[in-house]
Amino acid sequence: MIDINYELYKVFYHVASTLNFSEASKQLFISQSAVSQSIKTLEKKLDQVLFIRSTKKVRLTPEGEILMRHIEPAMNLIRKGEAQLLEAASTGGQIRIGASDTICRYFLIPYLERFHKTFPNAHIKVINQTSVKCAELLRNGMVDLVVVNYPNNYLGTAASVTRIRKFRDVFIAGEPFSELKGRKLSFTDLVRYPILMLDRNSTTNEFLHSLFQQHQLDLVPEIELTSNDLLVDLARIGLGIAFVPDYCIAGRTDGIFVLETEEDLPERELAIAFNGHLPLSRASQEFLSYFQNSSI
Repeated sequence: MIDINYELYKVFYHVASTLNFSEASKQLFISQSAVSQSIKTLEKKLDQVLFIRSTKKVRLTPEGEILMRHIEPAMNLIRKGEAQLLEAASTGGQIRIGASDTICRYFLIPYLERFHKTFPNAHIKVINQTSVKCAELLRNGMVDLVVVNYPNNYLGTAASVTRIRKFRDVFIAGEPFSELKGRKLSFTDLVRYPILMLDRNSTTNEFLHSLFQQHQLDLVPEIELTSNDLLVDLARIGLGIAFVPDYCIAGRTDGIFVLETEEDLPERELAIAFNGHLPLSRASQEFLSYFQNSSI
C-alpha cells in the first residue's frame, strides 16, 4: 500500500476541479509553485502522469480521470462530515436537496417552507438538476436528498427510496390545434404532429421514447427543452403538442387543453431518496420525516 499524504490528494482535487493551477492555488491559499510541486510528488508516488500541461490549458489524463472519480466522492464525504460536526455545535445545520425546477416549483415549495419555519437557522441548499443528474449528485455525495421522478434507473442500489406521490403525464396543445379536441389520438396519430418535450438528459424523455418504441414508433421531437413551464408556454402559442406532468398544468389551463389518447399513459411517481451508504444529518432526517410520517 502506498503511503500518500492526504494533502496531496486535496491539491489534486482542486487542480482537477478547476483545470487551472493558478485557481487551485487561490482556493488552497498556497503558492502556484507549491501546487505544481505537490502534483509532481503525487505523480511520482503513483508512478502515473495525471495531467497534460500546455501553455494554454490543463487537462486530465485517462489515469487522472480514474483517480478523480474516486477522489471527488471522498472529498464530498469529508466535507459532509465536517458540516455535521459544525451542525452538532450549532442550532441550525444544513440540508442539500437535489430536484428539478419543475419538482421544486410544483411540489417541494410547501415542504421547504415548513422546514424553514421549524428550523429558521438551518441552511437550505437546493440544486436544480434533472432527475438523471440528481441521481449522480446523490451517488457522489454532493447532496443529502433528492426528489426525483420514479422509476429512475440511475439511482443505483445504494439509494434508499420513499415513494411520495403518483402522477400522470399528459399531452397538451393550444387553440391552434383545437380540431383535436374531443378526439382520441393514437401514438401513430401523434407522431404526425410536432412534439415538444424535455431533453434527453431527463427520465421523462426516456419514458416517452420507451412508450413509443413499445408501439414500434420512432419519436422525433420538434423541440427538446429543459423546462416544463416553457413547454407549456410553447404549446399555448401553437408551436406543437407538449408532453408534461399533469401537476404542471393544474389550475393554469387557460389557452391549452389535454389531448385524449387511445393508449394508456402509465402512472409514474415522485420519490425522495438518500444514499444509504452515507450518514444523514439531523436536518436531513427531519426533512425526510415529512414524507414518511405526515403530509402538507
